[in-house]
Amino acid sequence: MVARAFAELVMVVHFAVLVFLVVGGFLAWRWPRVLYFHLAMATWGLLIVLFPLACPLTWLENELRAASGQPRLVVGFIDTYIDGVLYPDSAARLVQVLVALVVVTSWTGYYLKRRESSPTRTEACR
Repeated sequence: MVARAFAELVMVVHFAVLVFLVVGGFLAWRWPRVLYFHLAMATWGLLIVLFPLACPLTWLENELRAASGQPRLVVGFIDTYIDGVLYPDSAARLVQVLVALVVVTSWTGYYLKRRESSPTRTEACR
């Protein structure tokens, strides 16, 4: 019973991590230190897309599911809970590209916002 609850908690955390991957750059506009965490998350997301890496959260969920007598996920977290559920399987690549564009847009906005708010060299020297 406890292992099942923890498996479900890991699933919820996994969803939160994916939401952070999409919106974390925008959160950094308000809280700049978030950008470091978002950079790490975006790097991990890119590596997962480019290489067949196992996500530690998926591994943990599988271990907890097995401990509670539930079957392990046959495919990864995204393939189980998101692809074919939130959008058709055929749109997976498009969604990856759109997420990348959202991340780049958020970073560009972060850069422009920071550049606007920081004093220029001539103002700083006065």
